[in-house]
Amino acid sequence: MRRNSDSLNYQATIDRFRRARSDPSLVALEGFHALKHALRFAAAVLETVTVAPEQLIRLTDSLAPELSGILGKDAAVVPDQVFRQLSPVPPSTGVIAIAQRPHLSLPKMFNDPMPAPLVLLENPRSHGNIGAAIRVAAAAGAAGVITTGEHDPWHPSALVGSAGLHFALPVARADTLSLENKSERSRFLGRRTLVAVDPGGEPLRPGLIPERAALAFGSERDGASAELLAAADCCIAIPME
Repeated sequence: MRRNSDSLNYQATIDRFRRARSDPSLVALEGFHALKHALRFAAAVLETVTVAPEQLIRLTDSLAPELSGILGKDAAVVPDQVFRQLSPVPPSTGVIAIAQRPHLSLPKMFNDPMPAPLVLLENPRSHGNIGAAIRVAAAAGAAGVITTGEHDPWHPSALVGSAGLHFALPVARADTLSLENKSERSRFLGRRTLVAVDPGGEPLRPGLIPERAALAFGSERDGASAELLAAADCCIAIPME
């Protein structure tokens, strides 16, 4: 009878974690580093599951000692065959969690008075690249990251790419950049200067990017669209070897 009860509980856990991957109010944190940074930036973690509790303790003591006693607290321990069903690619660190997704306002992000630039990603094609961009933006002190296109920037694969640093700054998706005319542009960007990043722009140098800029990057394959370049106040290029 206990075995049947355990099976039902495990199936309920599997169902919750699978639903969380597509729930717009939740986010799946797959792996130790995503969970570690989420907790460092005050994420509301709702449930944690591990297949290797001893390993989780060792990783926490070694890599995030300030979270000892917090990371993995009340984590449910499940068998390997259950853990492997919680994610399409179960993390080698043996831990997955569900957290609440922050509720963000696009107008508030655009109208943030802080001088830091806001990063716009125009139609990125890869969740991993979105996560990497968010990780760099967080490290650089950006005001936030906004994406356009079909990909959810809070997809679990993007969280893996950012190592959970989505929680270090605002991250949201917009249906469109809305730059077709002056009125739409003002409504969308507020008073931010739109700076397109493109190989044909002026080479980047200190002081070239104004305060409160909206730094717009095009897609991985095609770069910035003609519409974005036409709407930009200026265009800069990042010199590369």
